[in-house]
Amino acid sequence: MRQIENINVRGIEQIISPVELKREQPLDEAATDTVVEAREVVKRILDGSDPRLLVIVGPCSIHDERVALEYAGRLAKLARRVKDRLFVLMRVYFEKPRTTVGWKGLINDPHLDDTFDITEGLRIARRTLVAIAKLGLPAATEMLEPITPQYIADLITLASIGARTTESPTHRQMASGLSMPVGYKNGTDGSLQVALDAMTAARTPHSFLGIDSEGRTGIVQSKGNPWGCLILRGGRSGPNYSPDSIKFAADELTKHRLPERLVVDCSHANSNKDFRRQCLVWNSVLEQLADSCQSIAGMMLESNLKEGSQKLPSDRSQLQYGVSITDPCIGWEETESLILAAHDRLSAVALSR
Repeated sequence: MRQIENINVRGIEQIISPVELKREQPLDEAATDTVVEAREVVKRILDGSDPRLLVIVGPCSIHDERVALEYAGRLAKLARRVKDRLFVLMRVYFEKPRTTVGWKGLINDPHLDDTFDITEGLRIARRTLVAIAKLGLPAATEMLEPITPQYIADLITLASIGARTTESPTHRQMASGLSMPVGYKNGTDGSLQVALDAMTAARTPHSFLGIDSEGRTGIVQSKGNPWGCLILRGGRSGPNYSPDSIKFAADELTKHRLPERLVVDCSHANSNKDFRRQCLVWNSVLEQLADSCQSIAGMMLESNLKEGSQKLPSDRSQLQYGVSITDPCIGWEETESLILAAHDRLSAVALSR
């Protein structure tokens, strides 16, 4: 009999189920408290009842567990120093969307060698998130694959839907069932409409295909997720963090009957893909906050232990420790400086009012 299905499939390999992985790497009470309490803080920041600035900061993508945990240790200490004015989440991104091809992230290829050991990738991702939560540091991540949340969503305080997937019905449905607030990035062309539509869609109940904790396919029936925010990341049309751009975005949110609160991504097209310009975006938005802009809820920075980026060498032992293998990042010293300066600026503004 002639083959008429799976013609372009080399094989299908079973992976660990979500419930098995959670049994291997459970959350303790302290880590659970970190996630639950941080989600409530983010909700209060998004509705304006908590005046602090939400700061999502960390590597473009995680490729080395040791680096991630060293970074988390430093960030947890810094977060405690500034907690009266800033609420800091670590950017812990394990899935990397690609415009065409390339390394797809730690979950997909944890050994960086095209062996695609996804079960091990899920183990490393969950282990890393558990360790970060035990530090008392909340985590943010992008939800790229709709199956992944069953493995790690219990550890996430803030999820995001990326510029390439915000228009996807699958991701909007997924977001409608997530248990944490979700940020929706504007499209790669700079258009806000896809993100506004995504926010509206995700607030609505849906029924869609998914998996349960045993890894079985089923019909997911979501309630709809009311906690969403727009993330401005610029686009091919240029940056969108200027006062006029933020006012326009706030007006569009109001027009679509959505909460008038947003987060500015200081990287990507807002920095013209130059990591050295993130500080310019950061300082510009900070001044808008100081001038009483009520629409800005938070900012995002791409940051690592060391600045810049590196290409994957054929000899993996030659990888530079603490340097991104995807988008270039600012280094730790600049990160700490920007956050401390923001704390001082916002403290001075609060005292003057």
